[in-house]
Amino acid sequence: MKYPQVYITGMGIISPLGIGCAATLSAITRDDKKISPLSLFPVLHGTPLPVGQIGEPISRDARLPRTHQLALIAAREALSGHNRPPDAIVIGSTTGGMPDTEKGLMAGIDDPDAYRFHATGSVGDHLAIILGCRGPVLTVSTACSSGTATFKIALELLRSGRATRVLAGGVDALCRLTYYGFNALQLIDPTGPRPFDRHRHGMAVAEAAAMLLLESSQTVPENAVAELLGAGLSCDAYHPTAPHPRGDGALAAMSAALTDAGISMSRIRDPIDYIHLHGTGTVDNDAAESVAIDRLFSHRIPAVSSIKGSTGHSLAAAGAVGAVVSALSIRHGLVPANTGLVEPDTRLPLCPVETPVHQPVRRALVNSLGFGGNNAAAVLGQIGSGNPVKTAHFPRALSILAHACRTGAGNTDATAECFRRGQSMAGQLSSAALSAGLPPATLRRLKRMPRMVLSLCETIRRKAAPASPQSVFLGTGWGALTETHRFLTQLFESDQRFASPIDFSGSVHNAPAGQAAIFFKATGPNLTLTGGDYSFEQALFTASLLARDGDPPCIVIGADEFHPDYSPLFDRSCRLARVPADGGGAFCLQDGKLPGQPSLHSLFYARTEENGENPEIISRLAAALDGRHSLSDKYSAILYGIPKCYDSLGNMQLKQFFSAINRQVPGIPYRSFTGEFATASAVATSLAVTLVQDQVVPSALTGTGSVDLGGRGILILGLGASVSAILVSP
Repeated sequence: MKYPQVYITGMGIISPLGIGCAATLSAITRDDKKISPLSLFPVLHGTPLPVGQIGEPISRDARLPRTHQLALIAAREALSGHNRPPDAIVIGSTTGGMPDTEKGLMAGIDDPDAYRFHATGSVGDHLAIILGCRGPVLTVSTACSSGTATFKIALELLRSGRATRVLAGGVDALCRLTYYGFNALQLIDPTGPRPFDRHRHGMAVAEAAAMLLLESSQTVPENAVAELLGAGLSCDAYHPTAPHPRGDGALAAMSAALTDAGISMSRIRDPIDYIHLHGTGTVDNDAAESVAIDRLFSHRIPAVSSIKGSTGHSLAAAGAVGAVVSALSIRHGLVPANTGLVEPDTRLPLCPVETPVHQPVRRALVNSLGFGGNNAAAVLGQIGSGNPVKTAHFPRALSILAHACRTGAGNTDATAECFRRGQSMAGQLSSAALSAGLPPATLRRLKRMPRMVLSLCETIRRKAAPASPQSVFLGTGWGALTETHRFLTQLFESDQRFASPIDFSGSVHNAPAGQAAIFFKATGPNLTLTGGDYSFEQALFTASLLARDGDPPCIVIGADEFHPDYSPLFDRSCRLARVPADGGGAFCLQDGKLPGQPSLHSLFYARTEENGENPEIISRLAAALDGRHSLSDKYSAILYGIPKCYDSLGNMQLKQFFSAINRQVPGIPYRSFTGEFATASAVATSLAVTLVQDQVVPSALTGTGSVDLGGRGILILGLGASVSAILVSP
């Protein structure tokens, strides 16, 4: 079975260029420049720096952060004219609810309800509620490449048949964290961005939201705008903030996108007509991207331009903005100008378009390069320009080459022994214990969250050898809280005079995943997923979508840290817990079932409705297990996780599930042992692997007698605001 074609049937955008696709097209046709001094919030010292700020008023819902409002505006435009909700939502974001979080922290508000939209994943969750999406909701947080990365995930959801309509894109709003953070890194040009100019000196932080409604179909939908032909991901595995000087990662992402689109550089004379450059205006970034394009296209470089001299750099939204602009370019035969370019840098192998040019654009390539060396590229084309050459991929079990976990009880073995005895492992491992076995040079300047991730990586390296992961998938509910707290505390206590560049670069959700990539020299896809209590499930679900037979192994990690100030404010379940807890789990995985190796299979993942009363979700889960997967006799025990804040809802769902499967299977509430933290399910999965290898569930866990698994596996259920199922098989 060949890949179905994937069509863009709706687009939505709000940016400094205006609200909507029509306003955006007019602005790029005129080569408008919308960079101006920051006015969204007061700058207490010095002259406000130039930013890409949305000047037009947006509907102000006092309950919602600006990020959420922008996302909803773009989503509604993308869905206009469509009478049913998307099957899935994939959103890229960096800031989440940070604009309102900053206000609350500065005002000293300690009411947790004021921070209910802080989580980066809350943007997608809110969209799902408003739009009525009942399928998977995934949030990608890979800094500046997030928006483009969503298109790769959306493609695989559509190609695998898990969805037929996916809303994908990116959003970020201006906030103090990014405004002062990028300035602390000395990456801001006080005169405004000039991508690829000889005298370029930096970027301008911006805000925007852009969405594509993507549909798979064997025939061309009536409202199709263009096709999404392919997408590619890579990681530099080089430096936390600087790009590889030779553009290795950018080259790999572009090459992967072209291959995914079925485009052969050797067979097609002019495979791409326009490249929408990442081009932020920083010295190193523009140079690296230029070299990568020259290496790929040699002496036949197509028309190229960056619009960030007009819009600024909207971080997670940038690639999605680029996709909408590129689709407009294809539809209207327009190559946008490289706004801000005055004197081209002749040392670079690119000659960007200096004024808007009307010419046919059959295919366009969109580039996004992010912190942590996270790179993404997407190929868009005119209707009928696709060439699907691959067969459809259906996610299957992933063989476990190694697994590890960390809890308050200690390492993998200590945690497993504690669990077998039915004892709690809730707590916090000391920093010294987390750092054991790691070289001091590796740990330099790293705080709790990246140390936890690298501690897991070290165990995986030792257990999986000689296999080594080449792709990284990280799930984290809250990211690096210590770095975020230190950055904002210093900023606010200094009256916004001082900001730490080190803490800023470490505060992005994907920073630990970047460290993992450097640790393993993993240059494949590097994705960070964030969805509160279901972040690990999102990471595993995404890894299974992207895994291919013959690919090198990947590592899937779930980890979160406890922070005494921020965790009780942001995490409702943590606030209800008796004991502060954190930890994580990691798995080295290979696509397919290998003889003698246990396996993980992500079977189900979907959101409930706003009030949680989605009676059909449990019947959908049961049908997926016993229908599509025929698993009624594949597991002999269940580990289930119900976050404390969803206790009533989760227990109701659990009762419905046991009624639906009509089987007597022991159920073990794993959060009673792990404690309350967002990625407790990663630890539970590691513990399930251990029990499956033992083939016995001890009586201390069942409350009755021990259970012989009889050659079967263990099902891991996630309940509450989302419902998930993972099967661990022997």
